[in-house]
Amino acid sequence: MVSASDRKRLEAIASDRNRQHKHVERARVILASVGDGPVQPIAAGVGVSRPMVWRWQQRFAEEGVDGLLRDKTRKPGKPPIAAETVARVIALTCADPAQETTHWTGRAMAQAAGISLRSVQRIWKAHQLQPHRIRTFKRSRDPRFAEKLADVVGLYVDPPTQAVVLSIDEKSQIQALDRTQPGLPLKPGRCGTMTHDYKRHGTTTLFAALNVLDGSVIGRCMQRHRHEEFIRFLNAVERDVPPGKLIEAVVDNCATHKHPKVRAWLARHPRWTFHFTPTSGSWLKAVETFFSVLTRKRLRRGSFQSIVDLQAAIKRYLADHNANPRPFVWTASAASILAKLDRLPEPSV
Repeated sequence: MVSASDRKRLEAIASDRNRQHKHVERARVILASVGDGPVQPIAAGVGVSRPMVWRWQQRFAEEGVDGLLRDKTRKPGKPPIAAETVARVIALTCADPAQETTHWTGRAMAQAAGISLRSVQRIWKAHQLQPHRIRTFKRSRDPRFAEKLADVVGLYVDPPTQAVVLSIDEKSQIQALDRTQPGLPLKPGRCGTMTHDYKRHGTTTLFAALNVLDGSVIGRCMQRHRHEEFIRFLNAVERDVPPGKLIEAVVDNCATHKHPKVRAWLARHPRWTFHFTPTSGSWLKAVETFFSVLTRKRLRRGSFQSIVDLQAAIKRYLADHNANPRPFVWTASAASILAKLDRLPEPSV
């Protein structure tokens, strides 16, 4: 039974635009319930469920209009994990597990700490701990590391005027792999498929020179990886670079690049200068980024029926890349790289 004063208050609440939506909804439920009609039309008219209609009808009968304007107190949630437990989880995670395992798993940590798996995951996320991941590194033992680093980074950051800076390297043993059966294409709800087995049709070597200034790549595919093929590639680069430009080439310490015949070729071409990266410093070669993109975008999922087919695909990718190249931008200074390497452990002798 709704009295006249209660009806007036309920109508004021239902028409008040500044009221919370839940209060307006509850007032509409009680106003629609006048007359003791069926619950289903009331729920449909207000846009709520039948249990909600029953709940607020009972609340109004027990506490009146004021009961609609407040929520019942709920049981308190679980207390937060103690700081001592969090510190213990962090300390255990950063230490070796007691069992014959190499790293902690979430369930093993939950069992050791006496908390739930989800709690362990929240602690790890809050403190940026990822025991399942590991990063590898290799520190160079080159006694001239700092000198070579400054030389190469200087070319990237501040290239000399009237010069072309090229990063030159070879991607050898590129396999022409042909899948034994055709895969199924991508479709909604299903990823593309590819057979795990394959047929080998030989290998090729891609010689590439990345122009740091504009991002274009000069590439040639050859059957072998020797100083003869390297000299042939240098001759191709020599023809492609306009006359009058100096050529500053960043290369690694491969024996092919230091062969006596290669040195003799450099002596006959005075505009060329080789800048060698430090030992175990392949990350300084800008062309490695191009090789990585080539592998991910063209080679890894490709299917090639012959070496000729593989080489043609690489040539098409080179042409597509050179149609819209992007300059290579190096942002780290030599000093910042040396400071970061100083934080690594000293190499063992």
